[in-house]
Amino acid sequence: MATILDKILAEKKKQIEIMLTQDSSILEERVTRPSLFDHLYKSEQLQIISEIKRASPSKGLIAESVNPVEQAISYYEAGAACISVLTDTPFFKGSFEDLASVADAVPIPLLCKDFIIHPVQIDQAKHAGASVILLIVAALSKEELKDLYAYAFDAGLEVLVEVHDANELESALKVGAKLIGVNNRDLRTFDVDLKRTEEIAAIFPFHEERVLISESGIWKTEDAERVARVGARGVLVGESLMRSGNVGNALQALQVELGGITK
Repeated sequence: MATILDKILAEKKKQIEIMLTQDSSILEERVTRPSLFDHLYKSEQLQIISEIKRASPSKGLIAESVNPVEQAISYYEAGAACISVLTDTPFFKGSFEDLASVADAVPIPLLCKDFIIHPVQIDQAKHAGASVILLIVAALSKEELKDLYAYAFDAGLEVLVEVHDANELESALKVGAKLIGVNNRDLRTFDVDLKRTEEIAAIFPFHEERVLISESGIWKTEDAERVARVGARGVLVGESLMRSGNVGNALQALQVELGGITK
């Protein structure tokens, strides 16, 4: 039986066929963005990667009519370390147009959040203004992960490599990933459990100048404290911020001291 991830990747292959017929030549960078890794690694506070998320396969519509520029500016003004923009259309209602409009609005690191399985997607991400891309170990063979990581690195992009278990962490380490995200959501079932971050943190090589980021399932201060306590230096948060009535208050509630004590 096909998993949710299988369905997403099957649709992604169809999209790539169309993308390969389009012009993805690289434009001059709109702005020189700071390094996400450097910012997270040097911070003494849990940093927030704030996501613009219209919908998801598990939750359906979240904020379909969101203005991505207004949302991005709200995140930036509230102190987000990075803004993540979902660019998948069929399942998340995002687009590269959303990414490009956000790129023109804010100067901080910008993550293209998508299921990247082909270099043309990396070209499109940079074309739209991203400074960071996501590679999901569960969606790629080891060879694909290695090749796409090298391609993005050569293009001057930072790479957030997403893992879900010990074997995937090993794959991320082998390609030299410095930004490693633990998805607390199982992409096959979309079930969420913050225990995933704790399990990966227990075997994470923090001494090697790498950064651990906890993704999904972060709703309140206690969640942020839980992952910060085990070594996460950043969290990727989408739905809870998109649904909050006050982005500033919601984001700042997650900016706990590393070690789990609030400001």
